[in-house]
Amino acid sequence: MTTIQDRRKALLNRLAELDGRLHTIEAELDAEHSKDWDDAAVEREGDEVLEHLGQAGQDEIRRIRAALQRIRDGEYGYCAKCGEEIAAERLDVLPDTPLCRNCAAATG
Repeated sequence: MTTIQDRRKALLNRLAELDGRLHTIEAELDAEHSKDWDDAAVEREGDEVLEHLGQAGQDEIRRIRAALQRIRDGEYGYCAKCGEEIAAERLDVLPDTPLCRNCAAATG
């Protein structure tokens, strides 16, 4: 059985991993670009992918920080919408989720 402290540790590890990735993405986006038009077009496409990955990473970081706050507040594992306990199986797959399966499905 996974304890809240195990989940906290996993969330902190994921947060550190994402932070490293975002720094790498930021460095790549700040890198000098080619002056050749063809190369510049390919680099721009790559930058768009990196920007999307960076935004997704920032979104996940926000969710993780919110989950860590719920742990500190003693609210982790309970649905933020209906207050019911979130199934352990769901938390195993989505440790940063604030919603139970039913409320997540109803939200869309």
